[in-house]
Amino acid sequence: ISKSMQIPGSLRMMMTVKAFRTPARHGYAVETSPFVPRRLACAASQYYGIAGCGTLLVLDETETGISIVRSWEWGDGLFDVAWSETNEHVLVAGGGDGSLQLWDTANHNAPLRVAKEHTHEVYAVDWSQTRGENLVVSGSWDHTAKVWDPSLSKSLTTLRGHEGVIYSTIWSPHIPGCFASASGDGTLRVWDVKSAVCRLAVPAHKAEILSCDWCKYDQNVLVTGSVDCSVCVWDLRNIRQPVSRLLGHTYAIRRVKFSPFSKTVLASCSYDFTVRFWDYSRNQPLLDTVEHHSEFVCGLDFNLHIPNQVTHTHTHTHTHTLLILTTLSLSFSLPGI
Repeated sequence: ISKSMQIPGSLRMMMTVKAFRTPARHGYAVETSPFVPRRLACAASQYYGIAGCGTLLVLDETETGISIVRSWEWGDGLFDVAWSETNEHVLVAGGGDGSLQLWDTANHNAPLRVAKEHTHEVYAVDWSQTRGENLVVSGSWDHTAKVWDPSLSKSLTTLRGHEGVIYSTIWSPHIPGCFASASGDGTLRVWDVKSAVCRLAVPAHKAEILSCDWCKYDQNVLVTGSVDCSVCVWDLRNIRQPVSRLLGHTYAIRRVKFSPFSKTVLASCSYDFTVRFWDYSRNQPLLDTVEHHSEFVCGLDFNLHIPNQVTHTHTHTHTHTLLILTTLSLSFSLPGI
């Protein structure tokens, strides 16, 4: 299905819906490959991760749809996935059994390694992107974040400070050894791995924060998405109030992502079944709303290779064709971009 829409003088969007269906799975996270332009990975679970097993899928977008490259089953739900930044075949996933698994697309059967130090669900994983650094960070329902070397042999450090579930851990794309975390305690925290301390705690929301992300163009700017239905943009140099508070979602915001192609453009997806695109520098920041989903939207990512192409995951409980991936091709014509 293809259609285009335009906001005068601002954004032109061509929407192409391509679906990949797999029975009895809910998609939790999606990430595009940093190496292969039309490849993505998706972490999925049965029964919203409450019971049953999980599946890790590697998929390729084709001219006519989405094809499966590789899939693996895991004994518990899978909630997040991240590609290696140094090896195009390797991924890390976080599971409901407290484990991180290291997978290789050349290995058809089992993970390369399984690390199980967290005592509760691993809800967030991320692979560092700064030069000269090759680390993995994980965030868990046990209130801790752990930093690992890429072999997952043993965690290098455990960081404590959050008083609630950690839902999101994201490496800074600018500062080596620095990551941000978002928690059910309503805080956004910035961590220094070398010193193993929290450098900054931002009381960002009065409700749980389910996601955070760094601006790709400014080391001081992050975004948070919360159960309170708001998206907040923060400048770490002044945390008394957000730079921008973006309102429009009607249920909890599950994931937020900054565009890799525009300093002030970002996307958010929500339990209100929508994906929204924003430019927080504008007086009217909402660029567009995609409403073709019919269930919770949990995963979201921009394609690094194809400007302003976005993929997100959708879960559909009634039809049990539970994983749907959608690609949006966006063309921005914004001042200063």
